[in-house]
Amino acid sequence: MAGKTKFFSLGTQILLGLLIGGLVGWLFPEWAKSLDFLKEIFLHLIKMMIAPLVFASIVQGIAGSGDLKQVGRIGIKALVYFEVVTTLALVTGVLFANWLKPGVGVVLPANADVLAPLAKAHPQTVTDLLLHAVPTSVVAAAANGDVLQIVTFAVVFGIAVSLAGPAGKPVLHLTESLMQVMFKFANLIMRFAPIGVGAAMAVTLAKHGPGLLLNLGALIGTLYLAFAVFVVVVFGSVIRIAQVPLLPFLRAVREPCLIAFATTNSESALPKAYEAMEKFGVPRHIVAFVLPTGYTFNLDGAAIYHTVASLFVAQAAEAVTGVHFGWEQQLFLILTLVITSKGVAAVPRAALVVLIAALTSFGLPLEGAAILIGIDAIMDMGRTSVNVLGNCLASVVVARWEGAFDECQAQRSFGTPTLEIA
Repeated sequence: MAGKTKFFSLGTQILLGLLIGGLVGWLFPEWAKSLDFLKEIFLHLIKMMIAPLVFASIVQGIAGSGDLKQVGRIGIKALVYFEVVTTLALVTGVLFANWLKPGVGVVLPANADVLAPLAKAHPQTVTDLLLHAVPTSVVAAAANGDVLQIVTFAVVFGIAVSLAGPAGKPVLHLTESLMQVMFKFANLIMRFAPIGVGAAMAVTLAKHGPGLLLNLGALIGTLYLAFAVFVVVVFGSVIRIAQVPLLPFLRAVREPCLIAFATTNSESALPKAYEAMEKFGVPRHIVAFVLPTGYTFNLDGAAIYHTVASLFVAQAAEAVTGVHFGWEQQLFLILTLVITSKGVAAVPRAALVVLIAALTSFGLPLEGAAILIGIDAIMDMGRTSVNVLGNCLASVVVARWEGAFDECQAQRSFGTPTLEIA
């Protein structure tokens, strides 16, 4: 055929990778398990670029804006938005767990020894969170992939560069160049994304099998229905109030959300989310602050999971103990999770750690959390993609709130669907 060869867009390639990976994991489970190294390679490639990308973009955004008061104002607006939406997510989980009662009739296992390693970890208090946010070594923070500590260092460094005046100009130019290089770096890595996410999906189905969708199906169904309604009602309302162009926004977040869904890792979607939101018309300094900060303070998908899972355990335990977990306890559960769900992004299996802490606080059996481990990967797909979607939307809302959102840019970049690229 004459003319240029046509290829599927990256989003379509990722979607095909998900579908093919799912089929491979279902039909050839033993062989599919050996593909785990491909998923890990992809995640390692992503993680090694997180620290320089976050650092360079935040420093360039803060020092490049030349207005430190604006930076502080953006931070306050972002945190206010995070708390409001996260609380709505917790309430959504409570409502759906009470409506569909996924824990009724579930028999809890006899013991929870499998939780012993997780039970030693604990979510941070407000004091712990503030202390943890300040790194003793930026090198250690980068090595550990601690986004919150990297953000703290970058914010202080960016302020110092701004206050240095002419002496800070060379540093500002350096971070601008570094950021552009890291975006090119990300584009190279994203070429491997269809293989990485396909392998992740294959391994997930191979290890757990499609039977997971039948066992504890009520819980999985309740959780995903809560996710869907929250996205449509809460995010939909935010989109309408903030006058965010809907279809262009959905096209912009498609690839980051698909990556997050397949890998169950928010960091894997961060570089693509950065690029997409800036291309969507959100100023660089807003994207640079809101997205990484949201990894700690704006975990909407995890918030829904925490309430649904906690009430699932409470409902299952009621058949044994006869103790009903009433609305007063549920209100205190929401208030507890508002605090304990923060600052656990760097903790392995953070969602389970927060759940265990909540169950312990309210005297609910840890055996309930033990049966969730087997289906955690399935639930993590949904909560991670909702987390990424929520943080992308937060960056647009803050930009609109600041009067800095470029809707014309959004329409130019994502106003018409592009299924193929030359």
